[in-house]
Amino acid sequence: MFEKMDLTKQMSKEEFKLKMAPLASRLGELQRRCRELEIPVMIAFEGFDAAGKGFYIGRLIQSLDPRGFSVHTIGEETEEEKMHPFLWRFWTKTPAAGRIAIYDGSWYRKVLVDRFGKNTKKSRLSKQYEAIRTFERQLADDGTVIIKLLLVIDRKEQKKRFRKLKENKETAWRVDKGDEERNAHYDTYRRMMEEMISKTDDTYAPWTLVEAMDKRYATVKIYERVVVALEEAVSDAGRRCGDVWAGESKYGKDVLADVDLALACPKKEYKRELKALQKKMELLHGELYRRRIPLVIGFEGWDAGGKGGAIKRLTERMDPRGFTVIPVASPSTLEKSHHYLWRFWNAMPKDGHIAIFDRTWYGRVMVERIEGFCTKEEWQRAYREIREMEGELADHGAIVLKFWMHIDKDEQEKRFRERMENPQKRWKITDEDWRNREKWEQYEGAVCEMLDQTSTERAPWIVVEGNDKYHARLKVLRSVIDAIEKRLKN
Repeated sequence: MFEKMDLTKQMSKEEFKLKMAPLASRLGELQRRCRELEIPVMIAFEGFDAAGKGFYIGRLIQSLDPRGFSVHTIGEETEEEKMHPFLWRFWTKTPAAGRIAIYDGSWYRKVLVDRFGKNTKKSRLSKQYEAIRTFERQLADDGTVIIKLLLVIDRKEQKKRFRKLKENKETAWRVDKGDEERNAHYDTYRRMMEEMISKTDDTYAPWTLVEAMDKRYATVKIYERVVVALEEAVSDAGRRCGDVWAGESKYGKDVLADVDLALACPKKEYKRELKALQKKMELLHGELYRRRIPLVIGFEGWDAGGKGGAIKRLTERMDPRGFTVIPVASPSTLEKSHHYLWRFWNAMPKDGHIAIFDRTWYGRVMVERIEGFCTKEEWQRAYREIREMEGELADHGAIVLKFWMHIDKDEQEKRFRERMENPQKRWKITDEDWRNREKWEQYEGAVCEMLDQTSTERAPWIVVEGNDKYHARLKVLRSVIDAIEKRLKN
């Protein structure tokens, strides 16, 4: 099977640029369409070690809204996971309707890495294949798009990449004994892959083999496969979409009144500094992982205040396997049956990872307070409960940062109208956004009280002057970098 693949395929820089621009734009459109149609998408990256799974995942998500996907890194089973059927941990990671789940490694680990390491019994192998096919069929029958990508490089190239990784002390940890053993027995591992493909290449979950020797060629092929799969799903889907965003106070406006919204940054300077800050963030992200320091970042702000843009620039150069962006909307029926902080505890990062919340637990003292979704006693009690939760995170060793993206009312109206006039951005604006403007003063008072009651030394609020998007994005990046560097010095 692999012998028939042409691993010498390459693509010039010019052809790459020509093909990637429309593919990237189309992928972003399809992500939004899948969200509107509530189509869940699963993208599994498998392949030879050092074939570039992390790299290609990083390239793919550059065209996606980070609030709409999650990246799952699949390693060895934990003790808890071993106490369940092996697919349990993957069922718990399946995406909700309208979201994309990307897997660095997948449920195929059981019949590849684990099998090679003799951790999967030969007598159980047929049952594992049967379970995998059932898992995929059930999800596909329920409307999930399943895209499986197998990255292929030859033995010589794999060994070369291992050598390069080991020569750099910052990347040497990525090559372990198992990687080298699979390279030493490359043909044996290749035959396992070929068997896997033959047993699981189904119409509802087909495999796509990607020649991954040339990064440009492989990137384009991955984009093309994902775009085609999503286009097919969108054309077959019915039309149904919905979105919910939701907000009393006599508290003073002094805090926000002192914010200098005239602060701005020239475009040329912005581009130069953005590049430098993102590079620094990329390196610091790796250091957080190595030192097992979790980072929790919460974004709040006015509608159209620039949360999405700030999150995108913050995460653009980060390893997608080490962070999650959590978009927070109105609580579900299940979430309403728990304490309001339950859903946020469930999303907190493990050591060395980053969780970024687009809207947060502060909805309790803003939206729920102003719209009457909770009692006065409940939202007043929430200030203490939130401080306690953030304190527990800090006690565990987490860095906790909270951003309020601040713009004035005129700037918000300007952005609303720009979105209305732009077909590519019209989806961002709803009637509810316009209605919320009528309660601006109420929200403003609630925000001031929130900042006063919950900004602590261990979990500070950072007010971001957001009328100028360039200034706002740089301030967010600088603030996160400063907080990480401060922690690393301690």
